[in-house]
Amino acid sequence: MVRYAALASGSNGNSYFVAKDDTAILVDVGINNKHLHLRMASLQINPASISAIFITHEHTDHICGLSVFAKRYQIPVYITRGTYESSRLQLPDYLVNFISPNAAVTVGSLTVYGIPKYHDAKEPCSFLVSDGQINVAVMTDLGRVCDNVKKAIRIADVLFLEANYDEDMLRNGRYPYYLKNRISGGWGHISNAASVAALIESKSNRLKHVILGHLSGENNTVGLVEEVFAPHCTDIKMSVAKRTEPTSLFEISLMPMPELHVETFHYQSIEIVSVG
Repeated sequence: MVRYAALASGSNGNSYFVAKDDTAILVDVGINNKHLHLRMASLQINPASISAIFITHEHTDHICGLSVFAKRYQIPVYITRGTYESSRLQLPDYLVNFISPNAAVTVGSLTVYGIPKYHDAKEPCSFLVSDGQINVAVMTDLGRVCDNVKKAIRIADVLFLEANYDEDMLRNGRYPYYLKNRISGGWGHISNAASVAALIESKSNRLKHVILGHLSGENNTVGLVEEVFAPHCTDIKMSVAKRTEPTSLFEISLMPMPELHVETFHYQSIEIVSVG
């Protein structure tokens, strides 16, 4: 049985929890420690039980609580060198483990697979967490839906999937042009429409639960996301991760599935364009 939750999801902070037996990991720690501890407590998660932290990229909404939390509980941090060098994090050397964007790291009963992606960061990657039977993919901060993202969706039993913005709300909203372009220009985030199209194209009969996340507070609503996705999720459980509270702590148990190999995901050397 695998347990999972979004502790925080949105441009104001992100952190995702996945656990199997006595192994528990976090993907990102992008909220302050007071709120992280409160949200863990609401789900009866012991912060001292976290075995490892995996960081997707250096943006503040993914790392702002990392240093304090990792040092307090002496938790190893897995991070690409590019992300670390761009982050200005101050962590003890013995807690920092550099990984490639498509690394496979085994922590207790879980293996975490890096998934290289397009995003306006130095060396970003998403992650898929597997116990060898159940695959939990955390797919947010996607500039576009590349082949790696499609493969992750295809083999996921549980999928945290970005639905960042409604195209009309972004187009007609108050953001300046450069920010609108940064979000929608192929290096920032994906819209509700692009997200649901990716789900329709790539989901398999493995998929049991999709949790839509990283919603923009300015350019999206929970109601819009539910309206877009509900017609395409009649055969699977659908949830929306809110910006202000954690999801429930979910559990999933499945019959044995073929083991996932790291070769599924391919690293592409991507020149990151500096965005203002």
